[in-house]
Amino acid sequence: MSRADHMDVAAYALGVLDEQDTERFEEHLATCWACAAELETMVPVVGMLSDIDGETMTALEQTATDPRLLDRTLAAVRTDRRRTRFRQMLVAAAAVLVVGGLTGIGYTSVIGDARSPDVVAEPTLTAPVNDPPTPGPSPTGLGIGGTEVEGAQVAATDPTTGVEATMFLVARDYGTQINFSLKRLPGPRTCRLVVIRKNSATEVVATWSVPASGYGTNTRTEGLELTAPTAAKPGDIKQIQVQSVDAHGVASPLVTVEP
Repeated sequence: MSRADHMDVAAYALGVLDEQDTERFEEHLATCWACAAELETMVPVVGMLSDIDGETMTALEQTATDPRLLDRTLAAVRTDRRRTRFRQMLVAAAAVLVVGGLTGIGYTSVIGDARSPDVVAEPTLTAPVNDPPTPGPSPTGLGIGGTEVEGAQVAATDPTTGVEATMFLVARDYGTQINFSLKRLPGPRTCRLVVIRKNSATEVVATWSVPASGYGTNTRTEGLELTAPTAAKPGDIKQIQVQSVDAHGVASPLVTVEP
């Protein structure tokens, strides 16, 4: 193989050989380890030169006889590459802004606005949430709550005092749960709920205070709703009485309900 074949490595790497010379060099390359090694070292250089167009190559050839032209050419190449990189950065930035606009996330929402430190987040729309139900009366003691619709309903209005009572008797394992509502109950006073059994035994199951405005009155229109438990079974109850207790502990009936 002639020495010219060993000199064709650069020309082959740059792709400037014609078809016949290319075939001839490839046959030589298959048996020449020196040319193969040299070609391997030129691959990165060829990659860097791939961005240079034909006009730049012509200018580089002229620099062999004019060193000043080489300097100007290299400077022009560096400037062109800086401009190319700058244009690529602008394109990338524009792409980010476009994507941000399409997704509803603006550029300022990512980096924040230094002039607006107090950012109020808009509420997220969700499915309506129902208000939690009003807790029902507790079977373990006295409490103010919604009227329990469970159980047998009984009601009465005292013709003398005018106090109105509506009660629901709910059978429980421990006895009876009494849910009751009182209206037209004036105050101030102390009241108590008394269960009278059919065997005449009595049981005080709840006590409470009534403010001056009363309950279910012209001053305070809402009634009083309470819950009280008793050991008596519903079938053992003869009467349920709301009583007013004075400062000396003397009780007087305000309204009596019979199941």
